[in-house]
Amino acid sequence: MMKQRTIATPIKTVGIGLHSGRKVTLSIKPAPVNSGILFVRVDTPEQSVVPATALAVCDTRLASVIQKDGVRISTVEHLLSACAGLGLDNLLIELDGEEVPIMDGSAASFLFLMESAGIAEQDAARQFLVIKKPIEVREGDKLARLEPFFGYKLDFTIDFKHPAVDKTGQRFVVDFAEHAYRSEIGRARTFGFAHEVEALREMGLARGGSLDNAIVLDEHRILNNEELRYEDEFVRHKILDAIGDLYLVGHPIVGSYVAEKSGHALNNALLRKLLDDPSSYEISSFPENKAPAAYSKESQPLFF
Repeated sequence: MMKQRTIATPIKTVGIGLHSGRKVTLSIKPAPVNSGILFVRVDTPEQSVVPATALAVCDTRLASVIQKDGVRISTVEHLLSACAGLGLDNLLIELDGEEVPIMDGSAASFLFLMESAGIAEQDAARQFLVIKKPIEVREGDKLARLEPFFGYKLDFTIDFKHPAVDKTGQRFVVDFAEHAYRSEIGRARTFGFAHEVEALREMGLARGGSLDNAIVLDEHRILNNEELRYEDEFVRHKILDAIGDLYLVGHPIVGSYVAEKSGHALNNALLRKLLDDPSSYEISSFPENKAPAAYSKESQPLFF
């Protein structure tokens, strides 16, 4: 059977919260089988534990925020995306603040840290969430959908009226039976528009945002000196976000995700609708030789 995975040794890093601008210490530690991914606020008297689950999401306006008993963990999507990309099921993630550090605005730093810690297989079967029938949510001209598919594929379309985005492409499809997360998705940075950043700062947000951790655009061009890491980095980052948001379902997904102009709110609404309908999915384990190619070591996989 395909086995659950955690990291082999603890790791620690320090970064800045995108919205708070505060220094945050992040520690990632191995966790026992069937733990799932657990965030711990070590700066609270109770050392509060917040499970990374779809039903724990409490705010999706600027990032995916989870909470339990009033204790919040903000901006979890990039770190969870890296966890999905490395096939990690069980982790203890400690923070001494509310916000996961933004690092370089992508998942690359988290990938490097957790790969450096080593990946350890555990003595328990990995459990997959297999999509059994289509589930869709819409909001105006936005949509997000999960469909049956024996693998893991994401098809994302954005619609930003900006010359730099138009030039680079507004749609990307990635099938992880054929492409690796690390090379195709993991380095794509978050992005924003200069006028929006100014408005957020007036509201006391985006205090940690800079050209070092985001692609910033004015009305006509990209302001960063660094070139894009991918020709279509904007839409690839939306896929990176979606992978992190979808990992809040608590299992790797066997299915296809299709989105048009989706974001954190619609992704969470999609998972809630899925979980509300037990006939739309099943939880399954796979022998190594019968696993979907996206998750198998025998092909060009998602995780390795």
